[in-house]
Amino acid sequence: MAKKALCVGINDYPYDGSDLKGCVNDARAWAELLVEHYDFELENVTLILDDEATKANILAGLNDLLAGAAEGDVLVFTNSSHGTYLADTSGDEARYDQAMCPYDTAENLIVDDELRELFAQLPDGVNLTVISDSCFSGTVTRVAVGEIIPGFAVPDERRVRFLSPALRGDRVLENPWRAKPKQREKYPESGMREVLLTGSNDREYSYDARIGDTYHGAMTYHALQVIRDAGYELTYAELHERMIPLIDEAGYPQHPQLEGRDENKNRPIFT
Repeated sequence: MAKKALCVGINDYPYDGSDLKGCVNDARAWAELLVEHYDFELENVTLILDDEATKANILAGLNDLLAGAAEGDVLVFTNSSHGTYLADTSGDEARYDQAMCPYDTAENLIVDDELRELFAQLPDGVNLTVISDSCFSGTVTRVAVGEIIPGFAVPDERRVRFLSPALRGDRVLENPWRAKPKQREKYPESGMREVLLTGSNDREYSYDARIGDTYHGAMTYHALQVIRDAGYELTYAELHERMIPLIDEAGYPQHPQLEGRDENKNRPIFT
């Protein structure tokens, strides 16, 4: 049985004022957790950070992660970065693809369909966990301007992990509340081979902030807290259930989502 992980964290971006502060810490924290508490060998945990985290390098890392996977293997992919959406212009109904923003996001995005196609090739019996602490928001035109300006700061130096499509010269949805994420129609949870934990739902932002004496994503910070408090033994469903009230009490208006088959949601984490 193999245990392998790819942990991506991007703080630095090529747009003025778009840098984050907690993503690299997130990636390092997930990698450390897997090595110290879940029997992942250090050489089997790959970190890709900042300017190394181009689309090509991330996809190459994912292909390496999935290569040769066999029944019983445990694979983990974590990503902490900006997120965005790519509006669909081919039909009358407003729809969009959710996307991760690699370092070279000015030229490239990693659209959710690309990831789904990779994960759909997993052999039966391979346990893949995907943790995505970034925004996949469709609400850019319905919030205060200050909330969508990269680098906007509040007392805890809170920033949204979202890049507006306008920064890339892409279309911004006129009424994003009515828009539909395309992947949900194409990939029902019952067909997912992976278990997916996201920082927020598809109409919210994931936050990056100074929490205590360090910077993290709000979801990652509280997920790690829940895992520690549980003695590192809990299911994905329990992790999700327990961190929701902590994030709410901390004042972050985001609701992490847990997606996948029921049997995967009820599996002990990282097994």
